[in-house]
Amino acid sequence: MRIEDLKFDEKGLIPVVVTDAISKQVLTLAYMNRESLAISMEKGLTCFFSRSRGELWLKGETSGNYQHLVSLTADCDADALVAVVEKDGPACHTGHDSCFFLPLWVSEELHEFSLEGLMELLIGRKTEKKEGSYTTYLFEKGIDKILKKVGEECTEVIIAAKANDKAETVYEIADLAYHVMVLMVEMGISLEDVHRELASRHVIDHKVKQEKMV
Repeated sequence: MRIEDLKFDEKGLIPVVVTDAISKQVLTLAYMNRESLAISMEKGLTCFFSRSRGELWLKGETSGNYQHLVSLTADCDADALVAVVEKDGPACHTGHDSCFFLPLWVSEELHEFSLEGLMELLIGRKTEKKEGSYTTYLFEKGIDKILKKVGEECTEVIIAAKANDKAETVYEIADLAYHVMVLMVEMGISLEDVHRELASRHVIDHKVKQEKMV
């Protein structure tokens, strides 16, 4: 796929859905023309065309909230793009991580879950204590209690896995993941911190076409 193969509209623009490489959250919908797309690919940073100002707009040039391009993918009709990015700060001018934060309709039967949502909930339990909350109890007890629970859950995972009990192992891994995330909040460690650490260890050996950890 080349820029020449893309289908820009009558104004020379193509819509770009920007998503977070770590959280997979949709961050914003913006537009690019041929020039801004070429700049984005050259710099490795999202550069859009502002329809309201009628000019190029390098995201983060003023705010410092740059978006580092991971990939650009065209849809089947070649008339829309998805940009996967790692962001330096909020994507929205309001200060929100995403421009999409105004709920219009939510299913009463289906519930969305994400590690990012769980992390936000845990942070909320630390900053705004909720009476009767187990998470709040852990934060009130402090690092020693949290570490004790992490150790206990590690043991439970080992016991379940040693018994070759898949369902129990999944259950215990979920318990361990929860307590590890409580520990992360207590220590000020974000999901992005862990993601970047894992990414720094992950390389592709192009000679043998195999992925490996180093």
